[in-house]
Amino acid sequence: MMPGLWFDQFEIGQTFRHEIRRTVTDMDNMLFSSLTFNPAPIHIDHAYAATTEFGRPLINSLFTLGLVIGLSVQDTTFGTTVANLGMSETVFPAPVFAGDTIRAETSVLALRPSTSRPGQGIVTFAHTGFNQRDEPVCKTRRAALMLPRPTP
Repeated sequence: MMPGLWFDQFEIGQTFRHEIRRTVTDMDNMLFSSLTFNPAPIHIDHAYAATTEFGRPLINSLFTLGLVIGLSVQDTTFGTTVANLGMSETVFPAPVFAGDTIRAETSVLALRPSTSRPGQGIVTFAHTGFNQRDEPVCKTRRAALMLPRPTP
């Protein structure tokens, strides 16, 4: 049995407050920026970042997006998703810094059977990431192609 939910187990309006949280580190930011070839000094250069309005490096926003979605996987799609189909309406309302602890909440916005993959379905999720002060730091909508519950 998979810990994720099958397509037919989701309901519109269903909300998940994910238990797993994660504190972000300087190393996360440096490694992610390096692995994605992003040399922006606002992420990797402490001396430069000290001269900006933030006074310290910003965590790479794509790392934040990946983390927020990743925090949702255990409760929603672990082992039951076929593929991510896309993200939309992604915003970063507040910066994330090393030392911030991120948590996530997910709501189910829409469900529909797949027209190209009989038996499978598309779930549209709204993911929101919050820092330790409960300020939203990332919001996105994600469409995922989901497996149906196996027949016995």
